Amino acid sequence: MLSNYLPILIFLVVAGALATVLLVLGTGIGRFFSRFHNDKAKITPYECGFDAFEDTRTKFDVRYYLVAILFIVFDLEIAFLFPWAVALSKIGMFGIGAMALFLAILVVGFIYEWKKGALEWD
Repeated sequence: MLSNYLPILIFLVVAGALATVLLVLGTGIGRFFSRFHNDKAKITPYECGFDAFEDTRTKFDVRYYLVAILFIVFDLEIAFLFPWAVALSKIGMFGIGAMALFLAILVVGFIYEWKKGALEWD
């Protein structure tokens, strides 16, 4: 009975040893052979496009959140449109009505974004 679990035990021991060796080697050797240069381009702010604030509790511009909502609206739309299009022949008119309602709700969200100015880049 225990001989059935011996290959699993050997696998776990070898995997653990290999992970430990690679972690130790990667950390130690990486410090000596890395080509990290502290130039101005690498330490500039990215992703948000502006320098960090002194106070972390400073509020962001509302357009940042509106763009995030806009991404979710379009992401959800695409995620639900593909399976709907594949199964359209099986779901019939009920599926068309349900998708029309879903798209109408998304259009309301899109109009809200548009009215709030999330699509205007100053």
